[in-house]
Amino acid sequence: MAADILLTAIRQHLELYPTHKVLLEPITNGASGRLLARLKPDGHPTYIGIHWNDERPDNEFFLPIATFLKSARLNVPLIVAQNAAKNWAIVEDLGDANLLDRKDDPWEAREPFYRSVFEQLDRLAFTKVPKDLEMMPPFTVESYEWEQNYFIEHFVERHLGKDGQALRDSPELKSLRERLGKSHRRLVHRDLQSQNIVLAHEKAYLIDFQGMRLGHQEYDLASLIYDPYMNHSKEDREKLLDLWEDITEERPIPMLLRDCAIQRLMQALGAYGNIVHNFDNKWYLQHIPVATRLLREVVDDSEFEDVFADYLA
Repeated sequence: MAADILLTAIRQHLELYPTHKVLLEPITNGASGRLLARLKPDGHPTYIGIHWNDERPDNEFFLPIATFLKSARLNVPLIVAQNAAKNWAIVEDLGDANLLDRKDDPWEAREPFYRSVFEQLDRLAFTKVPKDLEMMPPFTVESYEWEQNYFIEHFVERHLGKDGQALRDSPELKSLRERLGKSHRRLVHRDLQSQNIVLAHEKAYLIDFQGMRLGHQEYDLASLIYDPYMNHSKEDREKLLDLWEDITEERPIPMLLRDCAIQRLMQALGAYGNIVHNFDNKWYLQHIPVATRLLREVVDDSEFEDVFADYLA
């Protein structure tokens, strides 16, 4: 049904006859709960079709956020046709290349793309949000607690088979979410990792931004620096921080970046556990050891070391 909707949409947009040949190739990477497909009409450029249902509340914000980001001159795909009532959009096709494809490239080859991403992140944080922009509610103490419980339920209890009650009762995790929930809020992508950064025209483009909300800029920064998919070395993480400082003329507060990294890595491990066990997608299994090691490195020699000791061995 969703595929038929997208095929009809592209034919209507291009004013094609119903018999005009259009190929539809599903795009299977990612876990956003949407149907994404490459649409290939004979004699025309290719497009990306997106169709979503009402199961995830963030998906309904894709269209207003995409329009807002484009008007703010951020690098995002252009929407060429849309129907919010019927939950579909046709966007420009920027190709398949993303930042994860550059994982094994030398730093010199990756640096220009990270510079482009950081420039987008810096601009995003200082972009004025229209009062009528529809998006997810801001990060709060409660939403950070939800992420922590997501980690406990899907990673600790389901994936590891361990009792997570000690984590739920942890005063350190309570203090963490309270610190993050009371601080200054800026626009954040919320899932700024390498698969959501498309490389085209020698620049980085942001995708899957429907979960955007007000929160900590350092949450996005930690998502990039401690991206389990990329598995950056300590040396490369320092290079990324140096690059960020070069662009913004400031370095993140170490404790705030650490707190955001802990929170983000818990969220990522919860997501991996959920996708592996509830959606039977085993591709994410390979990233669990990396995310576990990164979280262990972040909490090492801190008040969180003993909190996580039994779960990160």
